[in-house]
Amino acid sequence: MTVKSRILMSVAAFVLGGAAPALAQTEIQWWHAMTGANNDVVVRLAEEFNASQKDFKVVPTYKGSYADTLNAGIAAFRAGNAPHILQVFEVGTATMMSAKGAIKPVQDLMKDAGETFDPKAYLPAITGYYSTTKGEMLSFPFNSSSTVMWYNKDAFKKAGLNADAAPKTWPEVFDAAKKLKAAGYDKCGFSNAWVTWVNVEQLGAWHNEPVGTKANGFEGFDTEFVFNKGVFLKHLTNLVEMQKDKTYDYSGRTNTGEGRFTSGECPIFLTSSAFFGNVRANAKFEWGNAPMPYYPDVQGAPQNSIIGGASLWVMGGKKADEYKGVAKFFTFLSDVDRQVKLHTESGYLPITKAAYEKVKASGFYKDKPFLETPLLQLTNKEPTANSRGVRFGSLVQIRDIWAEEFEAALNGQKTPKAALDAAVERGNQTLRQFERTASR
Repeated sequence: MTVKSRILMSVAAFVLGGAAPALAQTEIQWWHAMTGANNDVVVRLAEEFNASQKDFKVVPTYKGSYADTLNAGIAAFRAGNAPHILQVFEVGTATMMSAKGAIKPVQDLMKDAGETFDPKAYLPAITGYYSTTKGEMLSFPFNSSSTVMWYNKDAFKKAGLNADAAPKTWPEVFDAAKKLKAAGYDKCGFSNAWVTWVNVEQLGAWHNEPVGTKANGFEGFDTEFVFNKGVFLKHLTNLVEMQKDKTYDYSGRTNTGEGRFTSGECPIFLTSSAFFGNVRANAKFEWGNAPMPYYPDVQGAPQNSIIGGASLWVMGGKKADEYKGVAKFFTFLSDVDRQVKLHTESGYLPITKAAYEKVKASGFYKDKPFLETPLLQLTNKEPTANSRGVRFGSLVQIRDIWAEEFEAALNGQKTPKAALDAAVERGNQTLRQFERTASR
C-alpha cells in the first residue's frame, strides 16, 4: 500500500469513526460555585447527561464563591460572553430579575424548546422563591436547602443531655450550651454559619415576623427593612450576652466556620442542611440534626423556614439550538429517580413533589431522619407574606452591612439596638440605590 493510500484511509477512518458528530456537538457552558463533595455532584451530573445523548455537551466550570460566581456572570454578560447557565444563590434573585435582557425565564425556555414543563410539579416552597407574583418561574431550582440545627450526640451524652431529643426552643438551646460549656466545650457552646441568613432572614420567617415591608420585597423594590425590634432585637441581645463567656461564639459571615462543628469544637451549630455531606465525611462522632429553635413566647411560632442554596439562571442572547440543549438538561435534572439520588446522596432537597413522595414511601427517612428535617420545616405551615422568602435588591452587599453591625454588637462596640438600627438604616440606603438603578 502506498503512503498516499494509507493517508486517505486514515482520513476516511477518522471521519467515519465519529469525528464529525463530535464536532457537531453543541457545548453548554455552566458556571457554578460548588466545592468539595458538591462539586463532585455537579461534575457527575454533567457527565451523566453528556453520556445520555450525543447532541449536547454540558461543561461545568467552578467560578469561586456564590458572590464571585454572580459577579463573574454579570461581568461576562456585559462583555458579551456569558455562560448559558449561571448558578446564582437565592439572595441574588432580585439582582437577576432586574437585569433586563440578561436572562431568559426558564418557563419561556422550556416552552420554546418544546420540553414538558409544569411549575406545579415542583415543591411550592422552592418554586415560589424563584417565581414572579404571577407564578411565572424565572430560574430552575437546583441545590435548595434550609437552615437546620446540627448537634453532637457524643457531646450531649458527656454533658448529661438527652442525645435523642435535641432542644426545641432557644431557651433550651441556651441552657444546653451552658451545660456543654461546663462539660469541657469551653470555646463554643453553640454557634452558626451564615450569620444574617440564620439570625435575620430565617429567624423572621420561623417566627412569622417581617424583615422588610412589601412582603419582604416580593411586592416591589420600594421595600424598607423593619427588623430592628421584636424577636430580632431579643435574639441579638441574647447572642451578645452569651458571646461574653463563649456560651455562644461567632463563626463568621459565610460557612467558613462550619469545620468547628465537624472538629468537635462547637457541639451545636446552625447552618445549611446541605452541610450533610461534610458532616458525614468528616465528623468522628455520633451526630444528628433538628429543626431550628424558636422563641415559645412568640405567638404562632414556629411558622415555616425559607430556602437557601441556589438556582440555575439561563442567560440571554444565545442561539435556539443552545437553548434547546439547556432545556433538555433541565428535563434531565428533573427526572424523579435522579432527584431521589441527588437528595439522598448530597443532602440537598428534592425539587419535585414526586421525588419527595418517592423517598418518603421507600422508608428512607426512618433510618436517616436528618435528611427530612429541612423539608418538614419548609412545609411546617402554609407560607405567609413574612415567611415566603426575601427578595431584596443588592442583598449580597446588604448582608455584609448587616454582618458588620452584628459584629459591632458582638464585639461590644455598639448596643444590640444601635447595631440593628444602623443595619436597617444603612440597608435602606442601599435599597434606594438599587431601586433607582432597577427603574432605569
